[in-house]
Amino acid sequence: MIRRLVLGVAAGALFASAASAGPPYQTDDPEPTDLGHWEIYSFLTIDGRSTDLDGAVGLDLNYGAAEGLQLTATVPLAFEDVTGRGWRSGPGDLEVAAKYRFINDEQRGIQVAIFPRIFLPTADRDLGTHKVQLLLPLWAQKDFKDGTSLFGGGGYEINPGAGNRNFWQAGMALTHDFGKRLSLGTEVTWQSPDTSDGKSSVGVNLGLIRKLGGPASLLLAAGPSFSGGHTSYHSYAALGLAF
Repeated sequence: MIRRLVLGVAAGALFASAASAGPPYQTDDPEPTDLGHWEIYSFLTIDGRSTDLDGAVGLDLNYGAAEGLQLTATVPLAFEDVTGRGWRSGPGDLEVAAKYRFINDEQRGIQVAIFPRIFLPTADRDLGTHKVQLLLPLWAQKDFKDGTSLFGGGGYEINPGAGNRNFWQAGMALTHDFGKRLSLGTEVTWQSPDTSDGKSSVGVNLGLIRKLGGPASLLLAAGPSFSGGHTSYHSYAALGLAF
């Protein structure tokens, strides 16, 4: 318990993020980082069921490399506290991705993008997959003039390894801006089984983005997930910079 508290406080001192779609939601969005600009997220994510938990703290780096193109790298430190194994921590799986927005209809407020993501087996000990994984998603967004945005989509993940199976994932999020400093939203997510004996899961999250002044924002999200008659919980927190 002390280790969890210390880790959470330490992470909270580092956080960073831009106020846009995507984080803090698990559902991604098609809007890339602006050309020549950075969005740097320092995040903490925790998933747990009963007395067991796992998660990561790290950096999510996004750069606008070309018009409509965002390059992304996520560098996590993974941890878990599981009954029978105790507390473990170490490097997590490195993620690299490229988001390309191929539809941007500003008049109608419609955007569409692909965002392929590669998960590299860089994790320490048993904290990762030890296999290269590939996610192939499509994301779309509709913006309304009243500050409301609807975004979502999903894709197919190639998930090699003994006992694993390839799977589908999808999500839909609805957000609304309350002035220039606060955005609230909710999302629903779904994933098919990722192991040979696994079950599909459905999750619901509530999210908040609060601008703190200048380039900094606070992002929070949390909610339950249901799979095979069991309930688990997901939470995300970050502070960020956009420049």
